[in-house]
Amino acid sequence: MAGKTILLVEDNVTMRGVLEFIVTSGGYKVVGEASNGFDAVTKFEQLRPDLCIVDIKMPGMDGIETTKAIKEIDSSALIVICSSNAEQHLVYESMQAGAIDFIRKPFSEKGILETVEKVLGC
Repeated sequence: MAGKTILLVEDNVTMRGVLEFIVTSGGYKVVGEASNGFDAVTKFEQLRPDLCIVDIKMPGMDGIETTKAIKEIDSSALIVICSSNAEQHLVYESMQAGAIDFIRKPFSEKGILETVEKVLGC
């Protein structure tokens, strides 16, 4: 876990703050935050985090499109989609786009940290 970096992509500033609190309390470092997919792709390219946690519903470029764009830059990028809308087709589309896991809102601290640990192999 030590030294593992995360990019948080969430348009809701409060939710981004909650996610940051959870992952930093778990010992991870948030190296960047983005409020939309366009910023996320730019920040991913600049920062190359170990993991991206991406909201599915955002203005402009949604989480699925963001995932595809990041995977075009780095096919080995680790992306977890986060959404309150856990309809089966969205989970499927997220995985097809290249996401490695899907977190449903409302989430728990334990659930987030378990997913991050599993994805990062910690």
